[in-house]
Amino acid sequence: MNISQEPPRLTRAAASSGQPAPPVRMVHLGLGAFHRSHQAWYTHHAGDAAEWGIAAFTGRRPTAADILAAQGGVFTVVERSGAGDSFEVIGSIVEAVDGADVGRLAELLTAPATAVVTLTITEAAYAAKGDETPLARLVTALAARKDADAGPIAVVSCDNLAENGTVARKAVQAIADAADPALGQWIRANVSFVGTSVDRITPRTTPEDVLEVAEQCGYRDEAVVVAEPFHNWILSGDFPGGRPRWEDAGAVFVDDIEPYENRKLWLLNGAHSILAYSGLVRGHATVAEALADDVCRAAVEAFWDEASRHLSGESLDVPGYRQALLERFGNSRIAHHLTQIAMDGTTKLRMRSVPVLTAERTQGRSGSGAARMIAAWIAYVSATEECQDPLAFDIKTAKTHDGEHRTAALLALVSPGLAEDGALVSLIHGQQDAISAARTHA
Repeated sequence: MNISQEPPRLTRAAASSGQPAPPVRMVHLGLGAFHRSHQAWYTHHAGDAAEWGIAAFTGRRPTAADILAAQGGVFTVVERSGAGDSFEVIGSIVEAVDGADVGRLAELLTAPATAVVTLTITEAAYAAKGDETPLARLVTALAARKDADAGPIAVVSCDNLAENGTVARKAVQAIADAADPALGQWIRANVSFVGTSVDRITPRTTPEDVLEVAEQCGYRDEAVVVAEPFHNWILSGDFPGGRPRWEDAGAVFVDDIEPYENRKLWLLNGAHSILAYSGLVRGHATVAEALADDVCRAAVEAFWDEASRHLSGESLDVPGYRQALLERFGNSRIAHHLTQIAMDGTTKLRMRSVPVLTAERTQGRSGSGAARMIAAWIAYVSATEECQDPLAFDIKTAKTHDGEHRTAALLALVSPGLAEDGALVSLIHGQQDAISAARTHA
């Protein structure tokens, strides 16, 4: 391509060869790179994709909606492996909307054809308070659906937290009950909450990625998404208004999702947290770099050994899953930045470390592998003033303490109960010192 000439902007008209956009039958809250590489990708690859368009609402800022709207909702997924890159235009998002536009959200949910609401609103959003949170907006829109008598609907949480369907149901129900008991009753009778386990590493897109698409594909796409070839989606729950045939793209529907949730949260997400915090302390920038560090890798393996004791069922294939993760993490062409993973640590550690740590100590073991994840986080937040976390102020306050008092204060932000265990505080404090000391010799 002649770089002196800017290529044309990607548009739906150019990408679809005259085919009409699918009608909106799904709404998504939390428009971002992961939604585009995962739920939108699966919907695009469903056998009945022509019947299922997505209206996607942004979370904190309208930027992503503005960019996608200018392209008619279409965007490029770059699948990046050791063998090279492949490029595919995804057309399942047909409307991109500023998340603050509650009126449009309510309008879409009053349509009987709208059958599914998916969520990627981050773990912290389920506990957020106020009228402008994603779930508060969803409840407002559900009230409009009730008043319009538009029928039942499914809410599908795709966030990385245990029992995400149950968590979503309780959070939505609490908001609705407080606002209007009649609305709360309607939601109990007409809204299903589907639990999921989602998996596809989706690093932050760089200007170089946008340039590569322009050079290789001959068009300019400001909404490029980069992802690994691997993708996984496991769902459990009812869809009273119907759903796309996601199984055509490899999605799996199960009766009991908890074992799959735990496998993902502990083995993949837990390892990510260990690599992020210990890796950043030791001067690394990406998952692949941290995994190549023997100290970080040993910490991951030790945690995996503990977590594996609490994952049962042959269908989980824990040894195979662990080996596949090592291969995925080691893909140096996927620049999965540790700073991206390190955000919202207090929320993530409650789900990734605390359950394994508690189970190990209940059975009379130290839980040192799970404890080391928390130690790495403490070492990280102790060494930085830029901490993106819902409890950032409390972290800053806890850091005013010294020695084991600081460790206990920070541990209390993750689990007040565990912070009362003096032996555990000492264990974590010693591990933190070891991680920090290792930095000097890394």
